Amino acid sequence: MLFNSLHFIIFFPVVAFIFFSLKKVKSRQIILLIASWYFYAAWKPEYIILLLVSTGVDYFASLKIASSEDERKRRTFLLLSIIINFGILFGFKYFYFFDKNIHRLLVHYNLISNIQEKRTLLLPVGISFYTFQTVSYTIDVFKRRIKPEKNFVKFALFVSFFPQLVAGPIERAGHLLPQFEKFTKPDYKRISHGLKLMFWGFFQKIVIADTLSLIVDEVYKNSGNYYGADIWLATFFFAFQIYCDFSGYTDIARGAAKILGYNLRINFKRPYFSKSFSEFWHRWHISLSTWFRDYVYIPLGGSKTKSKARFIFNIMFVFVLSGFWHGAGWTFIIWGALHGIYYLSEKFIIPKMFDKKGLINGLLRITLVFVAVNFAWIFFRSQSVRIASALITDSFLFSKSSFNFNHFLLAKSFFFTGIVFTVSLIEQKKDIVSYISEKPLALRWSVYYLAGLIMIFLGNYGIEEFIYFRF
Repeated sequence: MLFNSLHFIIFFPVVAFIFFSLKKVKSRQIILLIASWYFYAAWKPEYIILLLVSTGVDYFASLKIASSEDERKRRTFLLLSIIINFGILFGFKYFYFFDKNIHRLLVHYNLISNIQEKRTLLLPVGISFYTFQTVSYTIDVFKRRIKPEKNFVKFALFVSFFPQLVAGPIERAGHLLPQFEKFTKPDYKRISHGLKLMFWGFFQKIVIADTLSLIVDEVYKNSGNYYGADIWLATFFFAFQIYCDFSGYTDIARGAAKILGYNLRINFKRPYFSKSFSEFWHRWHISLSTWFRDYVYIPLGGSKTKSKARFIFNIMFVFVLSGFWHGAGWTFIIWGALHGIYYLSEKFIIPKMFDKKGLINGLLRITLVFVAVNFAWIFFRSQSVRIASALITDSFLFSKSSFNFNHFLLAKSFFFTGIVFTVSLIEQKKDIVSYISEKPLALRWSVYYLAGLIMIFLGNYGIEEFIYFRF
C-alpha cells in the first residue's frame, strides 16, 4: 500500500479510530499488527510469508540465544538468524545479479555458450529495511545489549510496524519496542503535530519530488538526446527529487506514528548543507548509515585499527556494501565506492583548505560536497554503467544544451527546489512544523492554505511509487 494513495487515506483513519477505541495495550498491539500485515499484504499477499518467516526465525533464535550460556550454541542460533534472513534477501534481490555476471564471465572465457534464459523475480517491497531491522535485534540480544522480547505479538509488531515497514527509518529494538507498552490517549497537540508532519511529507512527495521526476525521467530515459547543462540540470533536480521523495516518506511515517503515540527516528538533517563528506553521512539516511557503522564498520575494527591499509579497507568495504544494499547493480556499487573515495580523499589527500567557521569558506565547502554528491547521483539514477558513462561524457558538451523543457514545468521545478532550500535554512534552528506552529494564527493558517492550494493545483497525482520502495 502506498502512502500517496486513496487506499491509505481511508486505511489510516480507520486504524487510528479503532486503535484509540481500544482500552488495553495488548488489544492495541494486536490491531496494529493486523493492520501492519494487511498494509504489507495489500502490495502482494504471498510475500507476507517472507515477513512472517523472518519474524518467526528471529523470535525463536533470540529466545534460544538468551536462554543459553553455551557460547557455541549462542553463535549457532545467531548464524541461523543471519543465514536465513540474508539468504532470503540474497535470493530475491541479488541472486540474478550474480547469476548474470558469472554467466557473462564464463561466456567471455568460452566456458559456456552465450545462451541464457531471461529470468526475473519481483523484489518484495521493504525487504532490505525489515531484514536489517530484525537482524540488528538478534545481534543486540546476542551482544546482551537488550533482553529478548517474549511477547510474540509485540515482537512481530516491532518487525512489521506499518508506518516504517517498507522504507524505514530502520528502528532499533531498544528504541521502538518499549514504546509499544505505552497507553496513549488522543492528544490534540500530538495529533496536530503528527498531521502537520504527514502533510509536509505529502507535500514533499506529491508536489516537489513527483514534479521534479518529470524532467529527471525525461533526460535519464533518453540519454543521447540531451547534453551539457541539460544533464546537469536533471541531475541537480534528481538530488532534490530523491531527497524529497525519501524525506517525504519518512515524515509521513513519523507523523502517522506520532498520531498513534510513537516516536520514530529522524532520518534526515539538511544533508545538502553538509560541509564535509563525513558530515553528509551523518545527515543523509541516518538510520542506515548508523546501522552500517554499528553492525559492520565497528566489528571490522572501525577507526581504531592501527593499520592505515585496514582502515582504508574498512571504509571502502562499508561504502561499497551500502551501495550494494541499495540495488543489485554495478551502478550502485560505483555510487557507494565514489562516496568511499570522497571520504578517504577528504581524510588523507585534500588539505584543509577552508576554515569551517568562515561564511565564504563554509559556502565553498558546501558547494564542493554538493557537486561531488551530484556527480555520484548520476550513477545512482542511471540504468547501467554504460548509460551513466555516456551521460557523463555528454554532460561536458555544453554547446549542444537545448533546454528543451516545458517552461512552466521548469519554473515550477526551480520554485519547488527554492522551497526545499528555504525550509532547510529554517531547520538549522528548528524543524519546519514546530517553526510554523509557533507563528501567529493568521500567518500560520495563511501558510497552510497556500501550501494546500499548491498541492491541489500543482501536485502530481499519478500515484508515483516512492523511490526507496525499490530497495
